[in-house]
Order: sequence, then structure tokens, then C-alpha cells
Amino acid sequence: MSMFDNLKDQALNLAKEHKDVVENVAGQAVEKVGDAVDAATGGKFADKVDAVQEQAPDQISKLLGN
Repeated sequence: MSMFDNLKDQALNLAKEHKDVVENVAGQAVEKVGDAVDAATGGKFADKVDAVQEQAPDQISKLLGN
């Protein structure tokens, strides 16, 4: 196992230990990034941004093993 694989595994284990914090912070980040994209594009891609924002919590939960 390479050093990076070991580091990745340690990070994932730490994230799993603190699922509630990770999900909360990640959810806030997704919202802020989506708002920034909407602002930068004048809402041109709002429907696509909204779809990603809706899917993100499920994907984060899958990553953390929920």
C-alpha cells in the first residue's frame, strides 16, 4: 500500500468517525459553491446547479458508508 493510499484510508476513517460534522460542513459548502456558480453565471445553469445540490447529500452519505 502506498503512502497516499494509507493517507486516504486514514482520512476516510476520520470522516466516518465524525459523519455528522462532515455531512453538515459538506452540505454548507455545496450550497455556497452552488450560490457562487449561480452568481457568476447569472443563473444560466441554475437548474443543473440545483440538481447537483439536491444529489450531493446522498453522495456524501454513500461515501461515508450510510
